[in-house]
Amino acid sequence: MCDAGLPGHPATMSKEQNIATQEKAAAHINAGEIDAAMDTMFAVDAVDHDPAPGQAPGREGFRGFFRTLTTAFPDAHLEPQTMVADDENVAFAYTLTGTHRGEFNGVPATGRRIEVRGLQIGRFENGQIVERWGATDEATIMSQIGAGPDDGSGKPGLVDKVKNALS
Repeated sequence: MCDAGLPGHPATMSKEQNIATQEKAAAHINAGEIDAAMDTMFAVDAVDHDPAPGQAPGREGFRGFFRTLTTAFPDAHLEPQTMVADDENVAFAYTLTGTHRGEFNGVPATGRRIEVRGLQIGRFENGQIVERWGATDEATIMSQIGAGPDDGSGKPGLVDKVKNALS
């Protein structure tokens, strides 16, 4: 008798099904459908081992994070570059692009474009992520929107301004 799917015995989905869930969620994010993406991809009590500062726990924390991201970058686009999987995990490298049209980490909209890389590993149960590890190159985002040490403008960024004020 198979116990998969019964309480205490999570159903194992195939790696193809988990990849399809990941791709469907990315398509929802790219279309600005944050609720659909979060409801598709994350279990209600999903654990983020690398949360953003101030990120709430569970699915609602992911929902808040992606709403913040898409408010700051309304044309945010996640493009998976490489994806590998087994029956429980999907790992992928991606590129995030977008235009800074709203506040991000205290920096008002600049109209600047970003293009950064990131990595994510999701452990799946019953077709949804229950644990997530990952990172996006936030230092480069901050630099590209003019708040990092070298934004390419030749002017000091926010980090340099703070350093100068404290020296």
